Amino acid sequence: MRIALVGDRSPGVRSHVRVPSLLEALRERDGIALDPYWIPTPEADGLERFDGIWMLPGSPYLSEEGAVAAARTAREHGIPFLGTCGGFQHMLLEYARDVCGLRVAHAENEPQAEEFLLTPLACSLAGHEGLVRLAAGSLIGRIVGAATTVEAYNCSYGLNPAHKRTLEEHGLVFSGHADDGSVRVAELPSHPFFLATLFQPELAGDGRRPHPVIAAFAAAVAERAARPAVGRRGTVSGG
Repeated sequence: MRIALVGDRSPGVRSHVRVPSLLEALRERDGIALDPYWIPTPEADGLERFDGIWMLPGSPYLSEEGAVAAARTAREHGIPFLGTCGGFQHMLLEYARDVCGLRVAHAENEPQAEEFLLTPLACSLAGHEGLVRLAAGSLIGRIVGAATTVEAYNCSYGLNPAHKRTLEEHGLVFSGHADDGSVRVAELPSHPFFLATLFQPELAGDGRRPHPVIAAFAAAVAERAARPAVGRRGTVSGG
């Protein structure tokens, strides 16, 4: 069960440091042994051979193009995808451009652009925790098993609300919000497992018990890996 860990690995990124212990906990607690391959964003094209793609925090990435390509591969090939923090942002960027046809930029990557999909948050969430309200019946709601959750962040950029409706009209579901209505979770119901969170589930607890979101992603990877190769083919559209 090979997974691509997409991100520019750094000992200075807490989520990256947590990954080995989280993978070991998945093996010991859930019996799911994932075989991880760290993929730098400049090398993140052509990931169809993997059973799962996990785009980790750590933006600005070395290659926006590579991060966007990784999200596209997961979406189009039905590969289980988890995007956290920067992964959330670049999943939205891929969807907006390739599914919705929007000509939009990430303000962190292209501050001189004319139109932004990702903009600075009114209040930075770097180093903070916050309440997230989860939509009933959504994938994230079923995973967490509650209407609300308190999660850890290390982020300063989020979805520009001016483009939220367009993404929704093309099939993306925003299933987690802060109290002020700001988007915190996005998912694609037409996909086997396509989930992204602005919060960082890697930072939950002491790192020895995988967050339910990470455990659910691992289970989706295991389910895909167990299917015959012919059953994995096909393209998943946006909506």
